Amino acid sequence: MGTPGVEGLASVAEKLGEWQSDGGPVQLHPGDLGWFHRFGAEHTANSVRLWERDGQTLAIGLLDEPDMLRLALAPTAFEDEELAQQLVADVAPERGVLIEGTVYLEAPTGARIHDLLFKEGWDLDQPWTPLQRDLADPVEDPGLRVDVIGPDDAPVRTAVQRASFDGSTFTDERWHAMAAGAPYGSARCLVGRDGRGEAVAAVTVWSAGPGKPGLLEPMGVHRDFRGNGYGQAITLAAAAALRDDLGASSATVSTPSFNVGAIATYRAAGFEALPETRDQIRRA
Repeated sequence: MGTPGVEGLASVAEKLGEWQSDGGPVQLHPGDLGWFHRFGAEHTANSVRLWERDGQTLAIGLLDEPDMLRLALAPTAFEDEELAQQLVADVAPERGVLIEGTVYLEAPTGARIHDLLFKEGWDLDQPWTPLQRDLADPVEDPGLRVDVIGPDDAPVRTAVQRASFDGSTFTDERWHAMAAGAPYGSARCLVGRDGRGEAVAAVTVWSAGPGKPGLLEPMGVHRDFRGNGYGQAITLAAAAALRDDLGASSATVSTPSFNVGAIATYRAAGFEALPETRDQIRRA
């Protein structure tokens, strides 16, 4: 297990993109790395873990929080027993990858590590619902003015984010840190405006490469403008940007299954729910 260093983050994002596929399990996406980059390159590099063998990267982990590790696996490594045993050993309390106490691990469905963690006493956490929209056909008009955000407009994007999520710490400085990361070279920040020009919703979309699934992370509607269909509209704009600007084959988003409002919004924008996923939890 190692870390990539700041100079290796672009290669990590590229590898994550290679591992994405339509019809495959939803797993850590280069956009997740890109969104995390708002905390800066050094912090991001220090939060990434790599598992390699014979010069090949088999697994990539992102410490989203000190108590939360998100894993992506190479397509050939899902049933790799040696890798799974090493991963289980590395997330044991004495290894220090995760803090002591209650911790969480997200791994793609079908990975051997799930069975081994259950044997170590891990349980299932609350369900999440991934949703996906195929982008083979053009996306319908969202019926909303949508602006692509550049550096000069960053304050608009960050203001909508903070007005959409209680406790959000997305500042202008963090937008610029995010935009400086390698994954943002294939990303777009979009802001939707109502008929008066007010910024009412925002989304960031991330590419994994042409012909690969793209990601929405995050999407939010300003708390003062909810109930007007702006969530559906900005989600349609996101899907269109992924298809038309970035060449994505599909658009993917995930939300906690209890968030029935968000699920309804994504369904209204043509997304279909995939089988629920669950993190695994090791309780203190």
